[in-house]
Amino acid sequence: MFVNKMPRYEILSEDAMATLETGWRRLMTEIGVEFMDDRALELFRQAGQKVEDHKVFLDPDFVLEQVAKAPSEFDLQARNPANSVHIGGDSMAFGAVYGPPFVREGDVRRDGTMEDFRNFAKLAQSFSVLDSAGGVVNEPNDTPLDSRHLDMVYALQTLTDKLYMGNVVSGTNAADTIKMTEILFGSREAIEETPAIISLINCNSPLRWDDRMLESQFEYSAAAQPVVLTPFILMGAMSPVTIPAALVQQITEALSGVALSQLIRPGAPVVFGSFLSNIDMQSGSPTFGTPESGIGLLCTGQIARHFNLPFRTGGGLTSSQVPDAQAGYEALMTMMPTFLAGANWVMHSAGWLEGGLVAGFEKFVIDAQIVEMLQAEFTPLEIDEDSMAFGAHEEVGHGGHFLGAMHTMERFRTCFYRPFLNSSDNYERWMRNGAKDTATRAGEIYKKRLEDYEQPPLDEAVRAELEDYVNRRRTELGD
Repeated sequence: MFVNKMPRYEILSEDAMATLETGWRRLMTEIGVEFMDDRALELFRQAGQKVEDHKVFLDPDFVLEQVAKAPSEFDLQARNPANSVHIGGDSMAFGAVYGPPFVREGDVRRDGTMEDFRNFAKLAQSFSVLDSAGGVVNEPNDTPLDSRHLDMVYALQTLTDKLYMGNVVSGTNAADTIKMTEILFGSREAIEETPAIISLINCNSPLRWDDRMLESQFEYSAAAQPVVLTPFILMGAMSPVTIPAALVQQITEALSGVALSQLIRPGAPVVFGSFLSNIDMQSGSPTFGTPESGIGLLCTGQIARHFNLPFRTGGGLTSSQVPDAQAGYEALMTMMPTFLAGANWVMHSAGWLEGGLVAGFEKFVIDAQIVEMLQAEFTPLEIDEDSMAFGAHEEVGHGGHFLGAMHTMERFRTCFYRPFLNSSDNYERWMRNGAKDTATRAGEIYKKRLEDYEQPPLDEAVRAELEDYVNRRRTELGD
């Protein structure tokens, strides 16, 4: 977990915030939000909200009352307590890419497998800048659809001792994730007291929460596990093309989801989610790392703080098909405002390629390097008598150099950040070493990390109980 104490970059004036509030209040009351689950509709109906078919017309003041019940900060426990994190405030937690059906390894793009999933989990364990391997790091297409969630959760629980995300394909999958987490942590009470699963609940933008997402939300919120309530907005496709309109829609969708979680269980932890970018208006393709997405990201941080909620946004996003220069600068264009905004939960921090269709091994390493460098850059300076080094000036005097000064000799190993991926060799040495570009070096690094990987210890009785559960449920699910 990284603690970002740098000042937040905010771009919305008080007048702009007031105008956005007028917009989301109007959208809630006049257009409404669809909830494709009868339980959700009944909860809103019992709370006095106007319900027509699947559409709920929300009273904004009622919504704000529910939002006020959600904690502004909460702890999230990992099975290794050293890897537990705090969500909210100045804390930033980073997870790997989530959801790609395909994998890129070198020049090969192919369907993702369970072995790929396990390898990505091992890589996440090996990089200290990542607090979580995520959830669906890649879709393991060589495993049965109905039971693959069991294999994924088991891999995250046993190959890492970090945080993991819950499966949200269905309420059944969510219930299985919760049960396996109870086994790992000892009891339902243990995870209700301090949550151990964080799960992504995506809105089917515009203005619809679908039945599968809601089934999972009911399971996780009832168990007091945090849900990341995320509008999925690509401006021009899932929202109007203007940033203010997208922000108004994002607020409406996210807060309506927060309100539902509080109706399910008052005080249930939530995260104000944002996935905001735009499409290429010439081709219709999603684009990432755009100036518009960066502006929206900065606005989202300011908006979430206004509602006193932790928030999720950002990541190493790119439209590039390969881990090239475009992949690097688009990832940085998203990750830099992520730090400037102080996002609390950062998904897709490592591995995202091709608009999220591909999880890339080399890109995973490149992104980890970006995150590590930004963490160093956003660590506040310590300014004191020692760091100002007046004694070094006395020693060196005028016109000399500081290479051999005592102050330098005492600190030269640690005084500057040393990247693990970059090359600073001169041309001749770079040529002698194979003239390797960034992607080639990243490929060597991920392979070496997998060779050196050591599985974190786990009580064998717990492992056996998890295996028994997975095998029994696989049979019950018909696989």
